[in-house]
Amino acid sequence: MVKLYSWNVNGLRAVIRKDAFQPFIAECNPDILCLQETKAKQGQAEVDLPDYREYWFSAVKPGYSGTAIFTRTEPIQVVNGLPADIIEQYALTGDGYGNPNDEGRVMAAEFDRFWLATVYTPNAKDDLSRIPLRQSWDPAFLAYMLRLEQQKPVVFCGDLNVAHTEIDLARPKPNMGKKGFTIEERTGFQAFVDAGLIDTFRTLHPDRTDAYTWWSQMANARARNVGWRIDYFLTSTSLRPNIVSADIHANIMGSDHCPISLDLQF
Repeated sequence: MVKLYSWNVNGLRAVIRKDAFQPFIAECNPDILCLQETKAKQGQAEVDLPDYREYWFSAVKPGYSGTAIFTRTEPIQVVNGLPADIIEQYALTGDGYGNPNDEGRVMAAEFDRFWLATVYTPNAKDDLSRIPLRQSWDPAFLAYMLRLEQQKPVVFCGDLNVAHTEIDLARPKPNMGKKGFTIEERTGFQAFVDAGLIDTFRTLHPDRTDAYTWWSQMANARARNVGWRIDYFLTSTSLRPNIVSADIHANIMGSDHCPISLDLQF
């Protein structure tokens, strides 16, 4: 069994200061942990995980974005960022947006049986000014996953900054067309599914409601469970027989997101 976890920590140093990180590791005991929005470079956060190898891809801008992978098993290789030819093909630079790899948003690690990627998808922003970026980003990231899939099955996880369908947020009607629930963002996610990638949680729990991974810090939203499911594990179709469980761990505090997990059996 391989226990995979993903967590947008919204600042790893903040989670550690809240004494939430080490208890999470002790309770969940992940084999591989993927993080998003680390907001730190390696060495800036006091991580005490002697059983894990650490791989970091931090943003150039201090205290911003960033991803990391902590794993008990040494990967065959770790690749930071999107390939340059994909960035060029999908015009992911320009229009006021620099090289996306300067924001540390994508890491991929190759293991014996699969590629594993962690991704922190750009937010569309309240004024939807990054919707054009999302319309380039989502297909570019999909192209990268499909490229990796030519080598071996793919697992990718992280904060995709979109609720796919109405069941994935507490209040779909008033949020229709707002960031995280625009047609453009939802279409970008649907393209992953249409390409044969499995939304693992929804595959195993097709009708489960009130299952969210992010809550606004306003209006006591988390206590009232007025949330959104915007964090995901997706896999290649070929891994469907290996999926044992896919869960959301809303009881684990420390961030405005909660961890999610995927158990695979080989």
